[in-house]
Amino acid sequence: MLFLRRLLIVLATAGLLCAGAFAAGDALSDSPAARPSATGTPGAPVEPSPTVAPTTPPAEPVVMPEPKPEPKPEPPVLEPGPRLLGPGDAGPQVRDLQARLKQIAWFGSDVSGTYGDLTRAAVRGFQAKREIPVTGDVDQRTLDRLHAMTRTPTTDELHNRTPPANQPGALDLRCQVGRVLCIDKSSSTLRFVVDGQVRQTLDARFGASGTPTREGVFHVYLKSADHVSKLYGSSMPFAMFFSGGQAVHYSSDFASRGYGGASHGCVNIRDHDGIAQLFGQVLVGDKVVVYWS
Repeated sequence: MLFLRRLLIVLATAGLLCAGAFAAGDALSDSPAARPSATGTPGAPVEPSPTVAPTTPPAEPVVMPEPKPEPKPEPPVLEPGPRLLGPGDAGPQVRDLQARLKQIAWFGSDVSGTYGDLTRAAVRGFQAKREIPVTGDVDQRTLDRLHAMTRTPTTDELHNRTPPANQPGALDLRCQVGRVLCIDKSSSTLRFVVDGQVRQTLDARFGASGTPTREGVFHVYLKSADHVSKLYGSSMPFAMFFSGGQAVHYSSDFASRGYGGASHGCVNIRDHDGIAQLFGQVLVGDKVVVYWS
């Protein structure tokens, strides 16, 4: 009897233990750790899905419009002034006008004192060169510009008289071979010599003591028929440069004042037609000899 009771107690104890085990197993199977993961591996933690940020398209570059250039102001239109001289006029004022135009190589005929077609053409050319309204009539602007570039004409100029020529001295030995502009300071002359033969002789004027004309042997390196000095702003027609800025050229000042003036170192010629002829004969490379005889 005692044995049977102990057996029942043992069996009851074993059943309770099994029931507890089953209960514990059920509890484990319901826990998150016991459930299979997404990969099928029991107990492995489930990794969260990565969050993909939305893609933003790149911003387009901002193109700034180019600034429009400001319009340039139109140059003022110059109007001619009241007529002072023109076609049909005659007298000493016209004679003075023609002589001044001749000094700067715009009038190539004899001074007559009558305002004709040749004078009108000369005035038109002078006006066009100086950006003065081209009319062929002389207004105050034209007259002022002409007076600024010329001097009071001499009596010889007003009456088409040529001053007497100088007498040249001995021909330098360096002038007797080849083509040479032979310039004699002693006699104030220029001679164009070809193989020892004098082709042309012209009166010449030279630089002042502070700006003397250089002496020696040179060569013509540049010819400029309508040259204007950049340094002094003066006209240098028929310029033939031989040493730096020194040249043989026509001088309206020499034509009007004679030897009372001087150049800045150039060889001045006062015979307009004569130097125009010389300019047509001289070649770049021709020898230039400046000397005292």
